[in-house]
Amino acid sequence: MGIEIERKFLVAGDGWRGAAHEVVPMAQGYLNDMGAMDRGEQKASVRVRLQGGQAYLNLKSRELGHTRQEFDYPIPVEDARALLALCVGGLVDKRRHLVRHAGHLWEVDEFLGDNAGLVVAEIELDHADETFERPDWLGDEVTDDPRYYNLALASRPYGLWPRD
Repeated sequence: MGIEIERKFLVAGDGWRGAAHEVVPMAQGYLNDMGAMDRGEQKASVRVRLQGGQAYLNLKSRELGHTRQEFDYPIPVEDARALLALCVGGLVDKRRHLVRHAGHLWEVDEFLGDNAGLVVAEIELDHADETFERPDWLGDEVTDDPRYYNLALASRPYGLWPRD
C-alpha cells in the first residue's frame, strides 16, 4: 500500500517559472464524483490521468489533511483515453511545472480550461513532520481545503467560484 504525504499551497507570483526544469501536460478525470465522496458512498477517488506520453489509474483515499492512502498503476494510453470518456464531471487540464528548491521537488500545477487562473504548488514529504524551506513564491496553505482537490475541481471548477 502506498501512503502519500502531501502539502498544497496557493502560489503568489511568478517567481517559480524561471526555476522550473520540466513541464508535463496533464489531463485527468474521475470515475466517481465529489457528491458520492461527500455522502460517504465511496471512500476513495478513482482517477484516470494522461501525463505526457504515459497514462495511469489512481485511487486515493478520501481524507482531509496531508496523509492519504494512494495506489497508482500504469495503464495503456488507449485505455486511459477510453476511460476519460466515461468520467463524470469535467476533465481537469493542467501543466505541471517541476521546480527544485532547497532539496525538495515542488510540483506547480497551472490549471487550464474551466480551472484557468488557479495555480497551486504541492510538495510530497517522507513523513508528516518533515521540515522544508518555503520558497518566496509560496502563498497560503490549502492542504485542508477540499475545494482545491482535483476531484472537487472536476465537479466544481475554479472558474465558477464566486470572486471576492
